[in-house]
Order: sequence, then C-alpha cells, then structure tokens
Amino acid sequence: MLPPETLAQAAALLDTLQARGLTLATAESCTGGLVAAAVTAIAGSSATLLAGYVTYSNEAKTRSVGVDPALIGRLGAVSAEVAAAMAEGATRESGAGMGISTTGIAGPGGGTATKPVGLVYVGVALAGQPARVEGHVFPGDRAAVRAATVATAFRMAAEAASSFTSPGISA
Repeated sequence: MLPPETLAQAAALLDTLQARGLTLATAESCTGGLVAAAVTAIAGSSATLLAGYVTYSNEAKTRSVGVDPALIGRLGAVSAEVAAAMAEGATRESGAGMGISTTGIAGPGGGTATKPVGLVYVGVALAGQPARVEGHVFPGDRAAVRAATVATAFRMAAEAASSFTSPGISA
C-alpha cells in the first residue's frame, strides 16, 4: 500500500502533466516500479502514462531504454550519467513527453565506500532535452530510501512539467 502523501504527489503530477499536454514514461531500477505504481493508482492515469520500464539489471537498462553498456561499465549503474541516459531513453523509446528515472542502492547491502547504501540518482527528461539529475544519500532502511526516491522523482517531475509550455499553452 502506498502512503497517502505519495498518492497525493502522483495525483498532483498527473494534473500538471495533463494541463501541459505531457505524457510520461518511467525507467526504474532501485524503486522497482513504485513510481509507475503510484501513478497508475490514480484513476485516469492511462491518458498520461505511456510506459513503465523496470530496468533492475544492467542488461535491462541497455535493452529497454538504450543505455550504452560502456557507460554502465565505466561509471556503474548508480551514477548521474546513467540516470540521465535512463530518463532520456524512457522518453525516446516510449514516445512520451517526459521520462523519470531512478537508480540507486536501497540496501541493506550493496553499498561501498564511494557508493553507500542510500545513494540514489533521480533523472527527469523532457523529450529532446538533456535530463536534469539529482543525487541524494537518503537515510533509513530499504523502504525509507525507496519512498524518499519516489517523493524526489515526483517533486522533480512536477518542477519540470510546471516550466514546460507547449504550443497553445501559456505559462
């Protein structure tokens, strides 16, 4: 069950996307589809959400949303550059106006000195534009890290959508 505040964020994002004429696709790793699940919990989301890719493995990141395997090999899947490539790839592969990506280490294991548990990157891309990426180290257990990542994704997407104007829509 998703928390009420997450569902409220998803509903507000859908309203903003619909008002701006934007469609959405997600490419999720550490959140495993939670962003898409929150969006699809809202009635009428099918008019906006075109695709949700759960790209948990490196191979899925490459196969589903076109992330260059050399980029993953050079920087690792948990990097700002891979988050950007995932968000941009989600828009490109789905034809959506906006892509959201998540990649990180939710824990409890898997962290290193340079990439600790709780490190996540969230990317948001508008079609044809470079993605904006934020990196965070969220405290708490696996559920807390994933919840904070989803909240960050919705905030970033709402900010990007609010600044978007399409033909016939004034800012």
